[in-house]
Amino acid sequence: MSKQGAVYVVWGKVDKTILDRSIASLKAHHPDLPVHIEHLPDEATLLDKARLLDFTPFEETLFLDMDTVVMGNLDFGFRKGREVGLALCICECPWARRYGGLAGDVVEYNTGVMFFTKKARPVFEAWTDLVGHLDSSIVFQAGGDYVKMPLNDQAGFAKAIDDTGFVPYVLPLNWNFRPRWHKSWFGPLKVWHDYAPVPDALAQNNARQADPNAIIGFAVLRDE
Repeated sequence: MSKQGAVYVVWGKVDKTILDRSIASLKAHHPDLPVHIEHLPDEATLLDKARLLDFTPFEETLFLDMDTVVMGNLDFGFRKGREVGLALCICECPWARRYGGLAGDVVEYNTGVMFFTKKARPVFEAWTDLVGHLDSSIVFQAGGDYVKMPLNDQAGFAKAIDDTGFVPYVLPLNWNFRPRWHKSWFGPLKVWHDYAPVPDALAQNNARQADPNAIIGFAVLRDE
């Protein structure tokens, strides 16, 4: 088993250009990091992400959604994943009660970028069990209408964290930047998480801010 590596999970009709973009961005910063792509049956869903611990061939795993772009060195994330067992960001919407089966102030995490080891097995086992019966439907506003999404993996993950009492290492939004909702930040971004391309001005600013001697600056995402 390789010590460190990255895992992607794909199913159904995959936009290979998006997946290739993500892998190329990862290789630009970690050229020697092995990559495993787990191909699931076409009928798979987001809920199958709960089985990530079974999918990974690595001791220390970085999971990336295919619509991510790596923008910097990720060694710190790997280190925190190794030390704690699980490192990730809180979701742009932190209220897990937006799902049909949850209530109260349970925190929702974004599972699109995760560093983990087998130390987090209790979370993954609880997550795998929960996705089989928890109501993970969500109603959200799209334009002037309300739309219902029938299922989502993050509901079960949030409850698994809450039920097990596992305390993950929480990374700042720079490690899972969601440009539709995150509009300002400090310093360099580590992972851009969106199908849209990284704006040129942002990429240039990121390169400047990634210099260890740079003065950490405030940035705002502007429409191009």
